[in-house]
Amino acid sequence: MSSLGGIVAVLSSLLCVFLVFVLIKILHKLWWTPTRIQKMMKAQGIKGPPYRLIHGNTKEISDMKKEVMRRPKNLSHDIVSVVVPHIHSWSQIYGKNYLQWHGSLAQLVITEEPELCKEIMSNKDKAYPKREPTTFVKKLLGNGLVTTTEGEKWGKLRKLATHAFHGECLKSLFPDMVASAETMLERWRNYEEKEIEVFEEFRLFTSEVISRTAFGSSYLEGQNIFEMLMKLAFLVSKNALKVRIPGISKFFKTSDEIEAEKLEKGVYASIMEIVKKREKTATSGDEDSFGSDFLGLLLKARHDANDEQRISVDDLVDECKTFYFAGQETTNTLLAWTVFLLALHTNWQEEARKEVIELFGKQTPNLHHDRRIWGQDAQLFKPERFAEGVAKATNNNIGAFVPFGIGPRSCVGLNFAINEAKIALSMILQRYSFTLSPGYVHLPIQYVTVRPQHGVQVLIPIVAWKHKHRWVANGSPTHTQVELPIVGQFSHPKATGTRFCQKASAMCVCGTIPYKALDALLTH
Repeated sequence: MSSLGGIVAVLSSLLCVFLVFVLIKILHKLWWTPTRIQKMMKAQGIKGPPYRLIHGNTKEISDMKKEVMRRPKNLSHDIVSVVVPHIHSWSQIYGKNYLQWHGSLAQLVITEEPELCKEIMSNKDKAYPKREPTTFVKKLLGNGLVTTTEGEKWGKLRKLATHAFHGECLKSLFPDMVASAETMLERWRNYEEKEIEVFEEFRLFTSEVISRTAFGSSYLEGQNIFEMLMKLAFLVSKNALKVRIPGISKFFKTSDEIEAEKLEKGVYASIMEIVKKREKTATSGDEDSFGSDFLGLLLKARHDANDEQRISVDDLVDECKTFYFAGQETTNTLLAWTVFLLALHTNWQEEARKEVIELFGKQTPNLHHDRRIWGQDAQLFKPERFAEGVAKATNNNIGAFVPFGIGPRSCVGLNFAINEAKIALSMILQRYSFTLSPGYVHLPIQYVTVRPQHGVQVLIPIVAWKHKHRWVANGSPTHTQVELPIVGQFSHPKATGTRFCQKASAMCVCGTIPYKALDALLTH
């Protein structure tokens, strides 16, 4: 009995020692280390909101964002106080560079030193390692080009993606981008003289472009993938400020974690279905049999004979997830905010339309508002500031304006996204003028990108204008063999909804309206 009692005493002592060790380790991580970091940073002049045990500053940030949602909304371009109210407030209290806490993780916020931002993002000396993504972000994007922290793997995937988006490859994608824009604008004909919600329209458009150009399919074929990724993105946003004790997910999962796992498996299965379908059609066995689109390049890399160049099935799926989501989400919001700005500033919309008609110029939204960089007119919508390039616009502070990032991890799909947006905006401006709907509620929110919380509603009356060449009507029975682009519409008692085309040599009429009458109608 005494022997058994001794064993129990030893085990009890070991258990107590283990529990004390665990408690010390928890206190070290959740209290001692954050307190020490805060003191060290304060000694260097970096202040910030005080660290709170376990949650850091996440509760305060969450409360600030909820408060913003309750405020009256206006159409101000100064959206920092709405999208990131904690940065707006704390940078005024603690200085432009300050320390905040996500749980026990210290975050140095830099708001006033573009050169330092450039140095960090360029990371030439590898002094700023990429941090591990959160569990929810991993389920959304996997361990691919955007999220991986492995240098060798990142280099291989970056090289592959760069090849997919080089200049000549992009040129071959233009017809599919144009066709997708035509499909969208054909839908818009049902909304003429009515209100239309363009954020959702651009979501469908960008999804169609991604499906056509990258995967050789259609939006309908990839619809299930897009919908599951959208749900995962919502979970990422919902849990962005929630702090979980490390390791606890192995024993207890929240309902969001369970839902995210189901969605992750669903996305994987749907992508593999598309992959197997492409592999099945590639029966010839040669290198080009997989196709030249993004999926084709991934499959070539998957079946590469060189072990060093070959990618795994998981890598392939993760790259598909990244492109499906990032390629749709970013350009979608870019287009929606651009249309919002042009609807709000119709004088610039007219300038943009003139450029499209004459030169097929481009128009992009303004994001940064630091007066020391942009000047005292930083809050004005002033696209001409970019006329001589970003360097000139930012007074040579390149790091102050990085919508696609900078350095080795800059967005590999930059040219793809810009070309897609330019095509869509050019074709929209050719056909329509638009104004902001009275029903629009201005509330930018930080999602994965900065989204319009309630969409962007615009009114699209029909537009007709004079081109440098004469107008002609498209659709004459005598010109049935000529395909001419539609660039405008007008209403006339004898030919309601007549369409126009741009071609000086096409001397045709439509219905009973001769060319001279059409010209006179447009003149007035």
